[in-house]
Amino acid sequence: MVFLCWARPSPEEQKACINKSGAFNYDAKFRGATAKPLSCLQEDRELSKDGFLLNHARVLVGSGLETFEKGKSALQTWRHFGLDWAFVDSKTSIQNGVKFCVCLKEFLPWMMMPLQVVYVNDKRKANKAMMSFGFGSGTLQGHLLVCAFSYITHIL
Repeated sequence: MVFLCWARPSPEEQKACINKSGAFNYDAKFRGATAKPLSCLQEDRELSKDGFLLNHARVLVGSGLETFEKGKSALQTWRHFGLDWAFVDSKTSIQNGVKFCVCLKEFLPWMMMPLQVVYVNDKRKANKAMMSFGFGSGTLQGHLLVCAFSYITHIL
């Protein structure tokens, strides 16, 4: 099942996609796997052995508490998908179990790719010297990929 629209998908069309999407399109043993640190994922090779590729990118955008809070806010409002050709409804809450659509324009039609938030990590140390916010999602039936995604911002 593929979810297509000729115009930018409305909230109603996204909701219909989510309602039709059903369950995850991959084995339960992989759910939440990206919650582990990258070093653990590389060491145990469980995901690689089963055909998954680890794609890791790290970019320094600044430092300090203010930069961390801006990064966290950007993730929570889906600004990493704020493009002319891709978006997630900015009102979609990042909470475990929430289903959402990544909408993207492929040539002529728009495609809706259903996902579900699998985990949320919001860690703060008492002295604020080390903080981390991140979440991971997994693809649902009707998504053209079979994968898990994670997005993280840190202060170390």
